[in-house]
Amino acid sequence: MATSNPAFSRNAAFGAPGALASSKALSDSDLQTMYDQPSAGSQDTERMTYEDTIRKTGIAFAVLLMAAAVGWMIPLLGILGAIAGLVLGLVNTFKKEPSPGLILAFAGAQGLFVGGISVYLNTLYEGVVTQAILATLVVVGVTLALFRSGKIRASKKATKIFTIAIVGYGLFSLINFFLTIAGVGGQFGLRSGTLGVVIGLFAVVLAAYSLVLDFDFVQKGVNNGAPSKYGWSAAFGIVLTVVWLYVEMLRIFAILRGE
Repeated sequence: MATSNPAFSRNAAFGAPGALASSKALSDSDLQTMYDQPSAGSQDTERMTYEDTIRKTGIAFAVLLMAAAVGWMIPLLGILGAIAGLVLGLVNTFKKEPSPGLILAFAGAQGLFVGGISVYLNTLYEGVVTQAILATLVVVGVTLALFRSGKIRASKKATKIFTIAIVGYGLFSLINFFLTIAGVGGQFGLRSGTLGVVIGLFAVVLAAYSLVLDFDFVQKGVNNGAPSKYGWSAAFGIVLTVVWLYVEMLRIFAILRGE
């Protein structure tokens, strides 16, 4: 979940200005130790920028799309992608330092899952994938435009409500998953018919606010001079949110087409 991303919460650069300043005077031995250290390399001195974050996010999405093409051709790989994506998602969420390799592996796993579920639902409801892609792009574009204009911002109150809502949604989704396996309800378990569409729209709102949090994290990282490596953390969060948003859109249109 975006609000608990350790890459941002544990790095002082994402806190208030001046958070990097030491509150304790350095002793002579401290100064000598610092003097004896090797010179900082480019990875130590480079800071997070919008351009670099966009580049890293673009690479992650390129990997996702290539894997999605493979998942489309071999749908059974979507199951493997779903399992691997869950594991890698948890690993990347709780890892102290961002790992480009693990984040790109996560994007690839998500791509296999997206490709597999897309071809399956598109076979049942032709054209549903195109509808879901367009709807996802619209939501992402509108959310980004509103954030850049300053009309929507992440606030403490809204984030608390979001956290409660996302926990409730997660528990419901877990219960619904087991009910679906047990054959209770329709193709999407309890998420069928009008109720399924309403829950789907609620999830879209949650995903849109999650995007706001992702954009807010990037903005704070750039403004406070976070190390460049945390651009990968931003890429991970954005990929995770966009895939979630796409799957929700896919499910909504599938339910509407199945009515």
